[in-house]
Amino acid sequence: MLQNIGVPGLILILIIALIIFGPSKLPEIGRAFGNTLREFKSSTKEILSEEKEDSGQSK
Repeated sequence: MLQNIGVPGLILILIIALIIFGPSKLPEIGRAFGNTLREFKSSTKEILSEEKEDSGQSK
């Protein structure tokens, strides 16, 4: 779904976000979104590493 957005779609989303939230709130929202993605990525890596360890021990 997200791979079909492209540059014009991202620009449109940014303009809508500017209108809704205003320019002063965007950096704060961006930081929160980045922290959320970082936490999700680290949790996913942790789960995958635990799964590999479990599958390695069962053999």
